[in-house]
Amino acid sequence: MDTVQKNENIEKASLELVLEEFTGEQKLHTQSVNDLVEAVNSLSSKFTQFEEKLEKPKEVTVSTDTKPIQEIVKKGIIDMKLTVAAQPKNVIRKFQVLLFPEQDAKLFYKVVFSRWFLMLVIMLFLTNLYKFSIHWSDSQQEVKLQKLENDRIKKAWHYLYQQQGKGVKRLMDSAYIKVGNLEPQ
Repeated sequence: MDTVQKNENIEKASLELVLEEFTGEQKLHTQSVNDLVEAVNSLSSKFTQFEEKLEKPKEVTVSTDTKPIQEIVKKGIIDMKLTVAAQPKNVIRKFQVLLFPEQDAKLFYKVVFSRWFLMLVIMLFLTNLYKFSIHWSDSQQEVKLQKLENDRIKKAWHYLYQQQGKGVKRLMDSAYIKVGNLEPQ
């Protein structure tokens, strides 16, 4: 019997715990439902206030004075009528091919010829600069080729001088001295 009674006590305790948890959860649910009801009530009151504002719009009064505009339009219409009523003038079409202008020819010559002269001077300068640079480049190329040839001759002379005996060295030294004494032609 003790086991049966112990089981009943355990069941009672567990049932009490479960019931306490359910009551706690029930309280939380009722609280959240009450909060939701309050939120809905406040939103509905705000919505009704908004609807009332929409039903009673404020009037906007705009006053514009169109008299100045009407006067301007009337004046324009009168001007158009006067223009139409006036006799049309003869239109003369003149076809000409002009190399220079009829009016302000002096100014035209001054502007155009000063620019042309400036352009001609610039073009002359650029062509001479181009010719000079081409000539300079060619002469530099010739100098480089001459240096290479002189270096080659010097290397050959030294090589031959070092490879030969005393007799050939004396002969080469005398040729070197004779060439140094010659006057340039």
